[in-house]
Amino acid sequence: MASGGDKKARLIDVELDESIGRSTPDVEHERAVAIFDLIEENSFYPVGDAVGGPYRLKLSLVESRLVFAITRENGEEVAIHILSLAPFRRVVKDYFMICESYYQAIRSATPSKIEAIDMGRRGLHNEGSQTLKERLGGKIEVDFDTARRLFTLVCVLHWRG
Repeated sequence: MASGGDKKARLIDVELDESIGRSTPDVEHERAVAIFDLIEENSFYPVGDAVGGPYRLKLSLVESRLVFAITRENGEEVAIHILSLAPFRRVVKDYFMICESYYQAIRSATPSKIEAIDMGRRGLHNEGSQTLKERLGGKIEVDFDTARRLFTLVCVLHWRG
């Protein structure tokens, strides 16, 4: 088991396969920011990999499933894991709805209302992150902060602008 501080148990690159598709410039920007944040700070370890990373991750979509193709820095294949997106549909939908409420509230609501909506938004984000961490369990070891960054990326992949 790799420790969170292990420089080898981390992602150094995240690529979105052409199956993800391209979107509006705003969505593409949000995707780039989510990837940057994930690469900047993460703890990522494919369970059972005795050699270690650092790792590259290529994400693709196949029949409503998110495919994690993991390689080493030199391109050597490590693992491929397929994750159903069905368990995330409700939380992603709810997350987008509360984000929309949050952005509307910023324009006209009281600070206490904005704070309450933001707490709900963070709660949903945490719920989605925990679900992702659990779904990756036994396949890919990530800490909660990395799960949060990955969940942000999953959300941005759903966003069509």
